[in-house]
Amino acid sequence: MSHVTVGIAYTSGYGHTRELANAVAGGAAAVRDTAVEMVDVAAITDDDWHTLDRCDAIVFGSPTYMGSASGAFHAFAEATSRRWMTRAWQDKIAAGFTNSGSMSGDKLHTLQYFSMLAAQHGMHWISLGLLPGWNTTAASEHDHNRLGFYLGAGAQTWNDRGPEAVHGADLSTAHHLGRRVATHTSRFAGIPAASAPRSTVDG
Repeated sequence: MSHVTVGIAYTSGYGHTRELANAVAGGAAAVRDTAVEMVDVAAITDDDWHTLDRCDAIVFGSPTYMGSASGAFHAFAEATSRRWMTRAWQDKIAAGFTNSGSMSGDKLHTLQYFSMLAAQHGMHWISLGLLPGWNTTAASEHDHNRLGFYLGAGAQTWNDRGPEAVHGADLSTAHHLGRRVATHTSRFAGIPAASAPRSTVDG
């Protein structure tokens, strides 16, 4: 029986961000007694809203387009105002991830947007919790957190390649984020540490 539920509220334009969402889900599900719910916010239903309301944590995900989250995610965020008014998501755990075609692509702005949305709802933000990789001559593009983000998970995928081209290191980093969120959600809920193994970065 699951003790906590992690919701992943995401949208994906070309499939890249969906691959990251699946990696986050895999990381969360790797923590004992954790259930995962996936919600595509571009096609959100009343049942999906109720699913997110029941979740103990919500991880936001969107591609970064023109320096911010996609239009579909912005529409979802504005629609959360009903939850904001009733404080329905107060004290839930929150985190975020994003992807763009460029190494930077202004992804930090998207992660900041997610964290501000979480703050407005009174949620508790979980950072990536990894040191940056690929920042010395001895480092590798296959390092975890190869793009050097702290606020959440950032990924880079070539614009002319499909979802299968999402970088393995970025998928592992997203997996780490999901596991970290589930672990901290369990701790926040007061579940003994034995039921929530410490997060690792080995995928």
